[in-house]
Amino acid sequence: MLDEVTSEKTEKIALEILQMSKNKLLVNLRFLDMALSRLTPTPDDKHTTSCATDGKVFIFDSKHILSTFRVEDNMVTRNYLHTVFHCVFRHMFVNALINTELWDIACDIAVESVINDLKLDYLTTLRSGQQEQFLEGFKGEIKTLSAEKIYRFLLDKKLPQKSIDALKILFKADDHFLWYLTDEQKSGLGISGYGDSGAADNVISAFFVDRAELIDDWTGIGERMQVDMETFGKQRGTEAGLLTQNLREVNRERYDYTEFLKKFAVRGEIMKINPDEFDYNYYTYGLSLYKNMPLIEPLEYKDVKAIREFVIAIDTSGSTSGELVQKFVQKTYNILKSAESFFTKINLHIIQCDAAIQEDVKITTQEEFDAYLKTMKIHGLGGTDFRPVFSYVNSLADIGEFSNLKGIIYLTDGYGAFPAKKPDYETAFVFIDDEPNNYKVPAWAIKLVLRSDEI
Repeated sequence: MLDEVTSEKTEKIALEILQMSKNKLLVNLRFLDMALSRLTPTPDDKHTTSCATDGKVFIFDSKHILSTFRVEDNMVTRNYLHTVFHCVFRHMFVNALINTELWDIACDIAVESVINDLKLDYLTTLRSGQQEQFLEGFKGEIKTLSAEKIYRFLLDKKLPQKSIDALKILFKADDHFLWYLTDEQKSGLGISGYGDSGAADNVISAFFVDRAELIDDWTGIGERMQVDMETFGKQRGTEAGLLTQNLREVNRERYDYTEFLKKFAVRGEIMKINPDEFDYNYYTYGLSLYKNMPLIEPLEYKDVKAIREFVIAIDTSGSTSGELVQKFVQKTYNILKSAESFFTKINLHIIQCDAAIQEDVKITTQEEFDAYLKTMKIHGLGGTDFRPVFSYVNSLADIGEFSNLKGIIYLTDGYGAFPAKKPDYETAFVFIDDEPNNYKVPAWAIKLVLRSDEI
């Protein structure tokens, strides 16, 4: 009984400390109001020795909160903000990762760097100075300290385990195990907020928030915070800090290059069994009536949208990386090679151009595309002028080289002279850049910005 009373008092005091921390943050960081109200702290000493969240629940060990507060009261407020920022930056909504340990560290470094950049006295702790020293050298390696970029950097560095453990000590503030569990697994562990055997069915179902809905919630919170931060920055005349940079990074528009390529597809028939337009009722009726003769055979052709004619133009000026060019062409090829992306016969031109046309390779089959990739070389490396490609493609169209040209995909760094008027076909300028840049294209053109890891 005494233990139960003590436990209840500990939980009550811990909840009061967390509420006090939340109030501090709300007073000084008003743009966090929605984020802070989204999570309800719940005592749980069975599954965490500090605190943990998955964007829906926030569980904590009451004894840890009290002991931390006694040693360093600022640490509780800082750790609470640390966990909330994980949600704002949507760190827990990860898909396939090579190394979850490095992803956890990358997320912690990103969040702690943002907190340090806020430069608020009540968020300063004993290890803040050590973190700042480490981050000073880190900033020279990475322009924007987002979790994704830090993660790729750590992967490339191949740090020894000793260094990884040191980073954990320096930056870890909460547990991340909830990020990698399904709702069913959380319910099976008896984690608060995920099922209750004594509850009514409708209450249980209310616990299981759809993942997509949860992502939408935090996306909305992050986007609103970005608007508030950018507006606040303009009013104060200050530059964007790490918080705004991270919000821009996580809120940036993601492009699906596979879906994008469908813009250049046309309808046509291919020789392939089409089960979608096959009526099994007539088929089975024929077999039962005539024993071995179906009334209707499956269609041997299928109407699909696929690539027949288009142009890949490659800016081979000195500012465009040859390695990225090859990766982009390989990525495009991999998509086109997938089922039903190619017609049997195609008319694809891959044109390399700097200030003048350097090479035009015509490809009509997958075999020719295979051969081109094996022998591909970059030509040019001079200045940049987009106009020669359009003049050249127009001349090809004039002599009947194309019968139904859907468009041009132009890979470039964006610095060059554009045609004065819109061509008769769709044009998309593709930029590959890991940093946010305001690329300018004509009003008639499509702009697509991909990151290097997306190709």
